[in-house]
Amino acid sequence: MPNRRESDVVKAELDELMRLFFNAFTNTDGPPRTDRIHEVFIPEGTIISQTGDRTVVYDLGSFIAPRQQILTDGTLAEFAEWEVGEQTQIYGSIAHRFSEYRKSGVQNGRRFEGGGHKTIQFVRTPAGWRISSIAWEDDDPTS
Repeated sequence: MPNRRESDVVKAELDELMRLFFNAFTNTDGPPRTDRIHEVFIPEGTIISQTGDRTVVYDLGSFIAPRQQILTDGTLAEFAEWEVGEQTQIYGSIAHRFSEYRKSGVQNGRRFEGGGHKTIQFVRTPAGWRISSIAWEDDDPTS
């Protein structure tokens, strides 16, 4: 079991991975940095969107490509997504985080705001901590 100081160091590393993940898609002050996704994930990472009973599973490439497109062609402007709450559990060389997030932007000329939840799994690799998977579900905009 890691001591308190070791846990604080690991938690800070995981916080930084999440900051880089969220900021990779921000285009409020320049182009998005979607290339950073490869820096924060293991190569075999998965990203899963859950909308009601619809589940879409992406590898890194199939997740990044369409987002890079809409974030740079004007479809999605002034976009930002940020974490507003989290619970992180660390167990040796694996960790889990449950995250609440908010987002805002202008899509197809219409301003929007929203949020949701993500569940994130991390693994400690020889290169340091990396994300192995993320699953997310946006809040229901009708509720």
